[in-house]
Amino acid sequence: MAINALGGTPGPPAAAVGTGGRGVRGGGGGGGRGIRSNEQIAGWLFVAPVIVILGLFLLLPILMALWVSLTGWNGQGSPFTSGVPFVGGHNYSKLFLEDSLARRDFMTAIRNNIYYVAIVVPVQTALALGLALVVNNRMLKGKGFFRTAFYFPSVTSSVAISVVFLFMFSSSGAVNQLLSAIGISGPQWFADPRGVLQIVLGVFGLHDAPAALANGGPFGLSWWDWLSGPSVAMCAIIALVIWTTSGTFMLMFLAALQNVPVALDEASTLDGATTWQRFRYVTLPMIKPTMFLVLTLGLIGSWQVFDQIYVMSQGSPAKTTLTPAFLSYRTAFRNFEYGSGAAISFVLFLIIIVLTLLQRYLLRERDDAGRRPWWRRRAVGRS
Repeated sequence: MAINALGGTPGPPAAAVGTGGRGVRGGGGGGGRGIRSNEQIAGWLFVAPVIVILGLFLLLPILMALWVSLTGWNGQGSPFTSGVPFVGGHNYSKLFLEDSLARRDFMTAIRNNIYYVAIVVPVQTALALGLALVVNNRMLKGKGFFRTAFYFPSVTSSVAISVVFLFMFSSSGAVNQLLSAIGISGPQWFADPRGVLQIVLGVFGLHDAPAALANGGPFGLSWWDWLSGPSVAMCAIIALVIWTTSGTFMLMFLAALQNVPVALDEASTLDGATTWQRFRYVTLPMIKPTMFLVLTLGLIGSWQVFDQIYVMSQGSPAKTTLTPAFLSYRTAFRNFEYGSGAAISFVLFLIIIVLTLLQRYLLRERDDAGRRPWWRRRAVGRS
């Protein structure tokens, strides 16, 4: 028996005080049971159905599609039989490395989608924020009507709206009729494969590509192909998408604007801030999380555009409206190259993930030290 350090009689172990001689360990470890062990079991029981459903209908199909992307499956029978050829990364390499029609189509789709994203995401975000500022104005009468009117296109069937726009932008449609009323001969919207830059240069008599841009370029496309701009057909689809998606993002911005404390706006007004200064230094910082959400959802949706392409153009004219999502569908379900179609889908998934992470990095919260250039931060660290 150990002797107390102060020379007294030995007392009971500290772990046994008030416990009847039983040791108590934090978190229910050892031989004892934690007081929250039953809550943990109940929590897992409650979330188990959701985990099982997501695993069966989300995770498992993704893993199956990943396996299909590594095979040469043509849609006949099961892709998991021994008769299906395993090609490894060939479906991916031919999209980037092989000089083939598959790579040219994929890069054409990437080029078209880059123009699409570069126009749709900024414009729809700015339009949605502007509409939210308008309907959030306390002096505006009939707010309910305007909110419903702006949001209505977002809840209408995209297929129905695409058909309406297809008639509007036809050769004898309403858009060309309006242009002819002001003396402009409207373009053949879904028959002209030229890019916007080519059309503008054609007005000045430059119908051929410059010699420096006609040859060479990355991934099998010439520099002229990359820089010619979106076709007028893609511009029509862009106008449709901006009109139908801005209402949803307007509601998100409106909810954020209504959470901005009125006292901040009033205090900035008393300090002599102008309307632009109040918007720039008070409103925008307060709605930054919503801005990130809108940009992220817009970026993801823009790279996944499919239904408007399927209804209005199916990649025509001359593949100028071809997108990776539609190319994946066409490759798999029309050309019966399911492995290549799945590979395109996973490459598109990686593009979306990388761009989302980049956007999150650019819009992250920065402290004062983070705002300094890297060379200044290094100099401060050395001092």
